[in-house]
Amino acid sequence: MQLPIEIIYQDDNIVVVNKPSGMIVIPDQHTYENKTLVGILKKQLNRKIWVVHRIDRDTTGVLIFAKNAEAHRHLSMQFEHSQVSKKYLVLLSGVLEEDEGTINKPILIEDRNVSIDDDGKESITNFKVLEHFRGYTFAQAQPLTGRRHQIRIHFWSLGHPLAIDAEYGSADPLLLSSLKRNYKAKDDEKEKPLIDRLTLHAAELTLTLPGTNELKTFEVPLPKDFEITLKQLRKYGK
Repeated sequence: MQLPIEIIYQDDNIVVVNKPSGMIVIPDQHTYENKTLVGILKKQLNRKIWVVHRIDRDTTGVLIFAKNAEAHRHLSMQFEHSQVSKKYLVLLSGVLEEDEGTINKPILIEDRNVSIDDDGKESITNFKVLEHFRGYTFAQAQPLTGRRHQIRIHFWSLGHPLAIDAEYGSADPLLLSSLKRNYKAKDDEKEKPLIDRLTLHAAELTLTLPGTNELKTFEVPLPKDFEITLKQLRKYGK
């Protein structure tokens, strides 16, 4: 049985949710709509909704849907013209040398393939380091453009992919035993990962509301697994 999707805001035109990890937004060749976020939310609200933007299956955080065609057009135009401010939180592998900066590298998308390529579209990501750890960096990323996998491939291009990212880095989960010296496992018990999915969280989204043109910011806190990971890094990973 599917748990209800957490709704953080709704009015006559939009609904904003806190997307959980492990759920795709729209159907693909392997997943029917009733197993996707849009399908579950349609059933939960008992109404039609329009998809405005997407984030990856294992990315958590803010996601907005339209409740009517006019709101969908209004929101889509903002995304298309880069008028939406997005802030992500990322845990990267390695220690990022610069405390803040801009990654300006074109991204080429061909079918399912994403690459850094001079023939690609302009892609810009601003970043700011929040905390350094031994072997990891916690940072904020602000994509100024909206290419597929933009944050993931931009940090990969710097030699610092996400701490967990099967496509651009390592798929290995983050374990307490890799951080804590003299870690002792419980007898006959397999160690549970601190986090075992993409270390990327859509923390904040700012846009103009359809109908009122009010500038509004939506925020969601880090999910529990990400927060626990940071807590252990602060304790054992300095």
